[in-house]
Amino acid sequence: MEIFEPLSKFYDAIEVDPRIGVTHISLYIALLQQWNLNGGTNPIEISRGKLMNAAKISSRFTFYKCLNDLHEFMYINYVPSSSKFMLSVYHLRGLK
Repeated sequence: MEIFEPLSKFYDAIEVDPRIGVTHISLYIALLQQWNLNGGTNPIEISRGKLMNAAKISSRFTFYKCLNDLHEFMYINYVPSSSKFMLSVYHLRGLK
């Protein structure tokens, strides 16, 4: 069985990071899956609704709190959309 290195790196990092909770993990894993489906390249563009659904997050407040936390804690780089007609952009840090 092959090891999925990006997932292993993430779990190594969060193992010693007390700020990360289960909702952060769920959101990051949803982003990582989208990164994987995107051919392993950054940036990722995905709608908020699709990302919330994939992460099983039902509250917008919780979604944005976790998203901003992951950005602040430097797991991702989040560039919010300037228009409701455009998708936000996500970069998973440490990944191509």
